[in-house]
Amino acid sequence: MRAPTCKTLRCHATARSLPTWDSTIEAVTHLGFVQADPIRAPARAQDLILRQRVKDYRVGDLERQYPQLPLWEDMLHVYGFLPQQHVPLLHPRQLSTHWSEFLSGRAALRKSVLGLVQQLGTAHPREVEKELGGATCESGWGQRTSETRMMLEVLHLTGLLRVARRESGQRVYACVSTDERLRPLMAWARAEGLCRLLVSLYAPMPARSLRQVLGAVRGPVTATPKAALERLCKKGELRCERIDGEEWIWPEAETAALLVADAEEARVRLLAPFDPVVWDRRRFALLWGWEYRFEAYTPAAKRQLGYYALPLLYRAQVIGWANLQVREGTLAAELGFVGTQPREAAFRRGLEQELAALQDFLQSPQENRDRETEPGAA
Repeated sequence: MRAPTCKTLRCHATARSLPTWDSTIEAVTHLGFVQADPIRAPARAQDLILRQRVKDYRVGDLERQYPQLPLWEDMLHVYGFLPQQHVPLLHPRQLSTHWSEFLSGRAALRKSVLGLVQQLGTAHPREVEKELGGATCESGWGQRTSETRMMLEVLHLTGLLRVARRESGQRVYACVSTDERLRPLMAWARAEGLCRLLVSLYAPMPARSLRQVLGAVRGPVTATPKAALERLCKKGELRCERIDGEEWIWPEAETAALLVADAEEARVRLLAPFDPVVWDRRRFALLWGWEYRFEAYTPAAKRQLGYYALPLLYRAQVIGWANLQVREGTLAAELGFVGTQPREAAFRRGLEQELAALQDFLQSPQENRDRETEPGAA
């Protein structure tokens, strides 16, 4: 059996992450985590991620289905959606200095907010603010916001509240019930569980990336990622090999498939900037040989790819990007390429099919009525 190469890593990375499932819950369960982002260009990241993986998915399906699914919104290394079974990996959470300082001296407000949410069953931030007052404080983003909204957010971060649903993009909170509060895991078990989850999400991934992502997960687990990784490799769950000077990690069960991976699907895909295939920028540069940049927060004059450039995947290669806009109900695409645009007919057909699929995906009356995202909705 041949040794893994950059090509087999690349082919396996795309093929393993992009099967099609019949339902949203199947896709999120198999992925383990879906990142959320409030920007719509032309749709939110979570919808763009799931449309590539769920049969007949339409924009907004995740938000509409969420209240009936065993999913939670929470912070992993970034904010997003994950199966309820992974929630014990995240708590208890070590708060940042900003949040610790916010809680200091606000014990009475904390008690009042928890009591009100419990009384109401579910609570929109506006309801809590109306009942408990609109005193403001620093949000951490250089803006002023209400103390009650901040308290709702930090109680969510600490695992005492959960997101029950969304209304016009805004979180509606509920108390975490006794039945939902699972027994905290030992630090070593959390570390191993997070390694499994993150490697499964982004494999094959550089070991440097795994250590960096584990460090972004706030909690006591962050002190032991190296030991956890060594244990999982010794147990035969994960495999670590040096390829072209870089140490790579993937699930051992996928080794046979990775070694022979060479299929390059003749399909065009426009991926979300936070899609698991392209999320790790270090891995992106190693596999595809160029630097992808997310430039929504870059001044317009300094952008090289565009406001919300979607990586363009074709034949296991990310060959360029597209910026999309909906103009008078029609989807318009502005394309850019790292090298020369493919001239083959398969690419032209694939691009037409992908843009048509995107147009169809965007046809959701509920989403079209609600095109604006309120601040902080992610």
